[in-house]
Amino acid sequence: MALDPEELYEVDSDVPDLTGAVLLHHFDGFMDAGSAGSTLVEHLLTTYEHRVIARFDIDDLIDYRARRPMMTYATDRWVDYDTPELVVHLLHDADGIPFLLLTGPEPDRRWEAVTAAVRELVERWGVRLTVGFHGIPMGVPHTRKLSVISHATRPELVTESSPFERVQVPGNLSALLELRLGEAGHDAMGFVAYVPHYLAQGTYPAASISLLDAMTTATGLAIRSAGLREAADRTNAEITRQVAESAEVAQVVEALEQQYDAFANASENLLVADGEPVPSAEELGAELERFLSEQQRDR
Repeated sequence: MALDPEELYEVDSDVPDLTGAVLLHHFDGFMDAGSAGSTLVEHLLTTYEHRVIARFDIDDLIDYRARRPMMTYATDRWVDYDTPELVVHLLHDADGIPFLLLTGPEPDRRWEAVTAAVRELVERWGVRLTVGFHGIPMGVPHTRKLSVISHATRPELVTESSPFERVQVPGNLSALLELRLGEAGHDAMGFVAYVPHYLAQGTYPAASISLLDAMTTATGLAIRSAGLREAADRTNAEITRQVAESAEVAQVVEALEQQYDAFANASENLLVADGEPVPSAEELGAELERFLSEQQRDR
């Protein structure tokens, strides 16, 4: 017999009053170019003290054979198991304001039950806004300001314009959660950071900063970003060094810059080229990604 939504999780016995709090969420397993969302999660949990106040029954939600957790073997015995966890953390921002972070592996099953369970927690705690975030690969150069687009359950919540009109994409739990919360009359939104697709397979902290800036503007949370900015500076310096070592790759980046600037000046739409005499974003990105991956192997 299937569990009811409220049987999917356990709540701590001493949760404080959270009326008006913001709930952030990010699930591992769906698209997250540049690890933009997961890096932001790591930054939040590293920067601020936190404790788990709700824990989902992960055994009922994931397929272990599809995403086998790591185990550690030492000499003659097993010594550790990386237990998957889908939990809600309680944190406080720089001003002492409480906020929540739901994170863990995206469930392989029972999405409707999970979204119903999260809705119960939103109503139980009086959450005022739920926010998701991740990165997507785009044909943009790393030398230009990264764009962030937003979507929400009400037009008034949308803070960053999107070039998309009507498209169909593979589903994900964050999107379904936003949809179901909106249908239930709750405010929810999501942010998506553009990541240069030749950097999509690595970690690109600059995209995480873009997400953080958009999120703090929308929520009013005061979240320090120094650690992320230091990581972004190091990553950007390494990218600049690698590009400078190859005239061929420098030309590729320059062509992407010309394409980006032409699109921005013509229509502010980075998705559709208007006859620009430059290679396609896929060709440019594939060439630069090949070069950077070779440099990584050499190191």
